[in-house]
Amino acid sequence: MSDVQLRTGSTSGLTDSEAREFHSIFVTSFIIFVAVAVVAHILVWFWRPWLPGPNGYVNSSMLMDGLSAAKSLLG
Repeated sequence: MSDVQLRTGSTSGLTDSEAREFHSIFVTSFIIFVAVAVVAHILVWFWRPWLPGPNGYVNSSMLMDGLSAAKSLLG
């Protein structure tokens, strides 16, 4: 059977084994992307919460504290 005859059964043009391989790569990369995004959101939440507490944003100097800590680590 020629390669053209094998590919006529699918609308994507992939064989069954190629489609399964693509799906596994896609799912794995999507899970890694979501995991990185979740970790990034958690770290940003610890750095600067999106919702203020009952007293509002009390510590407005958090950004300056973070910058001075980064300077001391780097320099």
